[in-house]
Amino acid sequence: MYIFRAPGRAPAFVTTLTQPVAGPGPLATAWARIWRSRRLVERNVMVYRHQWIIILSGVFEPIFYLLGIGLGLGGIIREVPLPNGQVVAYAAYVAPALVATAAMNGAVFETIFNVFFKLNYAKTYDGVLATPMGITEIAIGEMLWALMRAALYAVAMFVIMFFMGLILSPLGILMIPVSLLVAAAFAAAGLAGTSYLRTVNDFDVPMGLIVMPMFLFSGTFFPIESVLPDWLVTIVQLTPLYHGINLIRGLSTGILDIGQLWDLLYLVVFFAICLWIAMRQMERKLIK
Repeated sequence: MYIFRAPGRAPAFVTTLTQPVAGPGPLATAWARIWRSRRLVERNVMVYRHQWIIILSGVFEPIFYLLGIGLGLGGIIREVPLPNGQVVAYAAYVAPALVATAAMNGAVFETIFNVFFKLNYAKTYDGVLATPMGITEIAIGEMLWALMRAALYAVAMFVIMFFMGLILSPLGILMIPVSLLVAAAFAAAGLAGTSYLRTVNDFDVPMGLIVMPMFLFSGTFFPIESVLPDWLVTIVQLTPLYHGINLIRGLSTGILDIGQLWDLLYLVVFFAICLWIAMRQMERKLIK
């Protein structure tokens, strides 16, 4: 607005219309949130730089399973038939599944245990919300940190498989990005589930009744279709770990069909749904 004064007349007020400034697009907004969330990742790195043994210890768990069960039982169970009839060594059957479970464990342990204590006891996120970071950045930052931890475990298993000759196809290199997708799915599920936990005693529910049964019955150590009853196979096929194992095992052995495409779609949809639930639940917990 400006004042216009004509000679011999009273001043007139003239309003000028300006073009509204367009806000940033969705991609720019998403990138800005990811960029801000890196601060939470940096914070976690600083916390664990003196406690690196805690994270490093998770690298050895799937390796112990591979040596104790993959090679131990592999001395008794020499070969395992795949769904297409091809036969592979028992260790080559178990190892890809352990890559998926390693990614799952890295994501779940980070987003359930550590996020629970930050949310309910340390009140870490209350201080974070006093910065330009919001709930979205908190969720993204914790997921990125969980992915880093899971990637460490999965890559360690991949290297062990490579040197032991347990990767039977060049497509096995794709096991690493797929294991990150598996980790992202479980990180989102962990964030969503943590918001429902009230005390440390509630940890028994997700770990004892969900994670452990998935680990044992999702085809990690034996082909479930030829062992379990049909009704239990149907239930197992609804779990994300089953699809993660099936997809990673297909890449490792080079045996792929339309089923692996369904596994990929399942994991993406599962991730999106759990992330949406996690965002809503964290908002409910942090903004009262």
